Amino acid sequence: MSLTRRSFLLTTGAAAFATPLDALRSRLEAGVPAVSELGYGPLQPVKDATTGLPLLELPEGFRYLSFGWTGDPMDDGRRIPPLHDGMAAFAGEGGHVVLVRNHEIGPGAALEAPTYDSQAGGGTTTTVFDPRAERVVSTRVSLAGTIRNCAGGPTPWGSWLTCEETIVGPADARTPLPLQHGYIFETPHDRVSDAKPIKAMGCFIHEAIAVDPQTGIVYETQDSGKAGLYRYIPRTRGQLADGGRLQMLAVDGSRGFDTSRGQRAGATYDIRWVDIPDPDRPHHLNATSGYGLGVLQQGVDAGGATFSRLEGATFGDGRLYVTATDGGDARMGQVWEVDPRRDRLRLVFESPGAPVLNMPDNLTLSPRGGLVICEDGTATPCVHGLTREGRIFRFARNNVKIDAPRNGLTGDFSQREFAGATYSPDGKWLFVNAQTPGITFAVTGPWADGGL
Repeated sequence: MSLTRRSFLLTTGAAAFATPLDALRSRLEAGVPAVSELGYGPLQPVKDATTGLPLLELPEGFRYLSFGWTGDPMDDGRRIPPLHDGMAAFAGEGGHVVLVRNHEIGPGAALEAPTYDSQAGGGTTTTVFDPRAERVVSTRVSLAGTIRNCAGGPTPWGSWLTCEETIVGPADARTPLPLQHGYIFETPHDRVSDAKPIKAMGCFIHEAIAVDPQTGIVYETQDSGKAGLYRYIPRTRGQLADGGRLQMLAVDGSRGFDTSRGQRAGATYDIRWVDIPDPDRPHHLNATSGYGLGVLQQGVDAGGATFSRLEGATFGDGRLYVTATDGGDARMGQVWEVDPRRDRLRLVFESPGAPVLNMPDNLTLSPRGGLVICEDGTATPCVHGLTREGRIFRFARNNVKIDAPRNGLTGDFSQREFAGATYSPDGKWLFVNAQTPGITFAVTGPWADGGL
């Protein structure tokens, strides 16, 4: 399913993504057939270099290895926790790649690490990967005592911001915990976290963040049926714990604008940002009305716009891209672009149905210019590419089926979501997680032949 090139450029601008697809364009102009002008060709089962199992379907020429399975031993002998989610890759020493990975675990005993709440089972692990030897060097816990660490995002100063997708706490009628949750925590890629919530960034059902490297402003998404898009302007660039201002996106001339329905690709709106006066006002459960959305309600009261389940976020070429997982008339997802220099919001893509794109979630920007989008739908999940020509294609399909138990894991997991797509600093490896049973994949191949 594709937009025409002309319509896409009208909707996104000629420089929508970070880098032109020079290699692909040169091949086409020279009359040399590419594998596919759309993507990389048909998907087929490819055997994992680690297990020999065909866990992924990929285009011809691509290969991968798996690591970081749930239950694999870490450096201290403990086992890797389950529910792998958001992730980022950083440059390590000696050409190594450092991966900081979320684990979307709920209440329970905390792992032994810098711990926020002893009754919370989530957190982050940090893995050092050697791309030349194609093996894991080390894995350790880097944050513990948090809940439902879903997504987050990397910072230009070399840390991972991990986000809690929950608002449970002492006042929660269903799952009371000693401490309030719904915060963002910072984990340096080369050290452990201090396990201190950055409360000025808001207490709500967080999903992902993306940082504007030019300004240091952090953009935040909210994963709820009625969600806001926020930005945090830190008092001190790169020192988020020093405090700052939390604001919510609003559409000029339309208080409480609902972006979730009745949109068309190319729709463009002038925007402004409204202040959240009390960012640490948590949601509270109410027996008659459900969630009382503290931060969101403040933004809506000030005229803020709403989206339907904002999840993924990434920043590149001076623009922010976010996914509304079940936005759109078909409720199958939208990709939005924010141009902060011009204060404009633009709908880049809206899925007309599940066969095209089934509920986009995590996303990242390829070093070569395309968006990589992880699917969160109930059909067989895929990793999609969205090219700067405006064409969407499937790059990988989940084929995780484990007949012989591995770390006690067995069964058909091919309908479980992908998460945490991120590229190595040199752009040669794409790392992505199968959230369940909890596996990390490192994929490499002829990237220049297509849109990623």
